[in-house]
Amino acid sequence: MKKSVALLVLLGMLNSTHIWAAEEHPDRGIVVESAAPDHSLVVSCEAIPGYMDAMEMSFAVRDPKVLISLKPGMAVRFTIVARGKALYAENIQPATTANFESEPMEAGALTALNSVMDPSADKSVVSVGEQVPDFELTDQAQKQIRLSQFRGKVVALTFGYSRCPNPNYCYRLSNNLAQVARRLHDRAGRDLVLLTIAIDPEHDQGAALTAYANTWKADPDVWHFLTGSVTQVKQVAGMFGMNFWSSEGLLTHTLHTIIIDREGRLAANLGGNEFTSKQLGDVVEALINGH
Repeated sequence: MKKSVALLVLLGMLNSTHIWAAEEHPDRGIVVESAAPDHSLVVSCEAIPGYMDAMEMSFAVRDPKVLISLKPGMAVRFTIVARGKALYAENIQPATTANFESEPMEAGALTALNSVMDPSADKSVVSVGEQVPDFELTDQAQKQIRLSQFRGKVVALTFGYSRCPNPNYCYRLSNNLAQVARRLHDRAGRDLVLLTIAIDPEHDQGAALTAYANTWKADPDVWHFLTGSVTQVKQVAGMFGMNFWSSEGLLTHTLHTIIIDREGRLAANLGGNEFTSKQLGDVVEALINGH
């Protein structure tokens, strides 16, 4: 009799352990929202084969202190822990967005060298949460465009040039903007503006700039392709830690996609090209919706 009772107790313990056992899955993603007071984190997650598609998900976080340093647009790796119906993000760590192809590696080395040679350059880089200084450049319709005229709208901005030979660089970043514009087409122009700053202003002027914009069927009221003097473009690029160098007719450059909130503050600076257009769209849409 005692053996039967003990067996039943053991089986009950095993069943209970099975019910409460946590299911864990390592994942990567882009931070959409981070709220330490609410112990919550929203991440645009990568797909996990056999478990879930790529999607935006909200997680509880046990230690809110880890959320303080997390900003929208940051790449993170973490563990999804499912306990019953609750989802937790644990073991949260910044994830590298480094690209180990030759050009980004060279651009990174040149940026590091530039920081050593001119330490003041780093001080001019706008940090997340800071006001972005106003600037003025010329768009594909030959209109003078100021950043300040878009106050009240979310601005998604990237850099590129029409002769960029690698489709994973300028083309990919511009395609991300195009995908965001399609996804949020009903908000484009009203709540969202796109900017592409040409980093080859000696070539991408006038008809060449117009042709570059037409490649993307860019509505000039929504998506502005901007140019100016080399000095002007370098000054704007420097605000976001974006650097470029001319070499035998082509450019070596770093990769940055910028998101500016409705108040003109830097909301996110996504380095590299390892994020998807969906992840970029998740961050932009959250800002548009006031999160």
